[in-house]
Amino acid sequence: MNCIMLEFDIIIEKLLEQRDFYLNTLKHLDFGLVMDPSEDEIKNIEKLQTTTIDQIKKIEQEVAFLTSKNDEKIQ
Repeated sequence: MNCIMLEFDIIIEKLLEQRDFYLNTLKHLDFGLVMDPSEDEIKNIEKLQTTTIDQIKKIEQEVAFLTSKNDEKIQ
């Protein structure tokens, strides 16, 4: 039982690290918009922002799923 919980904790920790990476990426992309980018650069940044936000949402869904599964196993 403890081994399973440890595996969940490790997986969730890795997912949260990925989420933090993507959040940091968003900060850098926002900063790129402040630097007076060209029209093409703005389009690329906005596309990257959308993709990054989608990745964050997927990670949050996965964390929620794993957390609920872990809660079921504990009960």
